[in-house]
Amino acid sequence: MKNRFAAITLLMLFATILIIYYNMHSIHPTRVRISTTTSLYATGLLDYIAVKFRELYPDVEIQFIPVGSSAALRYAERGDVCAVFVHEPNFEKKYLDMGVIEEQKIFAFNYFIIVGPREDPANISMAIDVVDAFRRIYSAERESTYFISRGDGSGTHTREIYIWKLAGISPTDRPWYKECGCGMDQALIIANELKGYTLSDVGTYMVLKIRGRIPNIEALYNSSTDIVLLNIYSGYLAKGCRGIERRYAELFLNFIYSNPDIVDNFGVNEYGVRLFYSARHFDGDIRDLWSKLAGIG
Repeated sequence: MKNRFAAITLLMLFATILIIYYNMHSIHPTRVRISTTTSLYATGLLDYIAVKFRELYPDVEIQFIPVGSSAALRYAERGDVCAVFVHEPNFEKKYLDMGVIEEQKIFAFNYFIIVGPREDPANISMAIDVVDAFRRIYSAERESTYFISRGDGSGTHTREIYIWKLAGISPTDRPWYKECGCGMDQALIIANELKGYTLSDVGTYMVLKIRGRIPNIEALYNSSTDIVLLNIYSGYLAKGCRGIERRYAELFLNFIYSNPDIVDNFGVNEYGVRLFYSARHFDGDIRDLWSKLAGIG
């Protein structure tokens, strides 16, 4: 009888251990959905940060939805994401005022550049400023000189349209002006194939260039002193997000902001260049510049 009782006790103990083991290994991680501008995703920065974050929070899975900035903000408006990462201050201010997003963290910046064919038929490398560069592209001899526009309502597309506006030009009805309705990496690949010009963030351009995917185009115009070409990345919480997902979204946002070295060092080992600069070192100045950019459009 005692042996039988002992055997039953052991079986029950074994069954309990199996149940605990099963539960421990069958718990699904908390999934946090974040809509993001394509440049942060295409460069690999966000995936890199997510890996670092999961070392601290292994029960969280960050799921990125790479789209243009306007689409990323609409995801938040619909309640489909818990956070957004975007780079168009003018859009961001509108959605802040609407109460769709909150808890802004400006975490990184770099610059927009104009890339184009090595031969530079529009001679933009001699431009005195970015407006002059766009005017030169518009006035170039037209045989096979194209301009590739994102055409997707992204932060890059919006900045491009603003520069055309400063130049007093509307190129959208010209046959050489091609709207791809695509992400930054795809726009660069199309520009490479057509040997055309395009406006790009420097990070995506450098990654594709170093990987050998865009051999026919070069960075022809850049300026780190022109506010129009300053590219500021902000993260926000979606106001409609609640519960455990919001808690982890907030932790992820704070993790990026609180670890400036991760942003500063990204790309240095793999590509040999800095792709982004942490905004944490320039808090007050970068916020003032963001406010100025929020007023253009």
